[in-house]
Amino acid sequence: MSENICRWGILGTAGIARKNWQAIRHSGNGRLVAVASRNAERAAAYIAENQAQVPHHPAPRAIAGYEEMIGAEDIDALYIPLPTGLRKEYVLAAADAGKHVLCEKPCGVDAGEVREIVEACGKAGVQFMDGVMFMHSDRLPAIRRELDSGEAVGEIKRIASQFSFMAPESFFTENIRMQSGLEPLGSLGDLGWYCIRMALWTMRYEMPVTIRAHMIRETDVPISLSAEMDFANGVTASFYCSFEAEHQQWVNIGGTKGHIAIRDFVLPYHGSEVSFEIEQARFETELCHFHMERHSRRIGIHEYSDGHPTSQETKLFRNFGDLVLGGKPDPHWPDIALKTQIVLDACLQSARTGGREIAL
Repeated sequence: MSENICRWGILGTAGIARKNWQAIRHSGNGRLVAVASRNAERAAAYIAENQAQVPHHPAPRAIAGYEEMIGAEDIDALYIPLPTGLRKEYVLAAADAGKHVLCEKPCGVDAGEVREIVEACGKAGVQFMDGVMFMHSDRLPAIRRELDSGEAVGEIKRIASQFSFMAPESFFTENIRMQSGLEPLGSLGDLGWYCIRMALWTMRYEMPVTIRAHMIRETDVPISLSAEMDFANGVTASFYCSFEAEHQQWVNIGGTKGHIAIRDFVLPYHGSEVSFEIEQARFETELCHFHMERHSRRIGIHEYSDGHPTSQETKLFRNFGDLVLGGKPDPHWPDIALKTQIVLDACLQSARTGGREIAL
């Protein structure tokens, strides 16, 4: 570390890294040192494009080859947005070199890979974390307060979510998320990961007892899938993920007294607030008159979207930087990444065996 600053390198030139380019600049405790690609020209072009919109001072340097970046002495942490099929090799190499790793999700092709990653990072004493941005939003603690109050939802009974987008025709022939060698988990890894994580977060990371999933459409990778999870205490959870349905990203947490609804739980809608609603409908009858009354309360949290210094992606990098600078890795983050992958694997296994119930 230098000057109490976490020095970052971006391993690859993926599109999602452009968003996090800005998050690193706004983090306050991080500095982007370099971007690596398989050739220096591509890395330099990527840097020039991003610098033109969101400049870093000084500008990060271009590095040819991932191995050179992993070995760079002036880099403390690596952000790895490489395709899922390539991640394990470079995360293991980074850990071996003493680099902290923030990795895009899914973190591996299966739980075996993620377990190997987690063990390697633990042995090396480096921080490992997946790139789920909503985990760092101030909205989550506000939702937890309402759940814990016992008044908004009561006893939790049901968690339901959907994350989908309507991909253009070109997506199915050109996008790497359709290539099994690079992104073998398809929509389940790209979108379902968030739904699974939200259910686990709600349940304080208690694992489901059984899982049943339905593969709605699959080519080389899952296109559309739905799943049902049962927890030991009678709570159930379901989700739907798809590359061929209207853009939706909602979650409902329902119980004995009401439910909490979040309409943009992954990517907050543009604005200066993130919010959620508490709904406690009341149904009354009086002979022939049937009354369904809506009783709702909106809770807003001051937090901008779209790369602002208060945004969830900025907080992700700030929180990671704090862990690096603090010198004591937090095992919570690799633990929940592995749990998410275990549940995801069970969903895929069930879906590919005709919806067979999988016991965890």
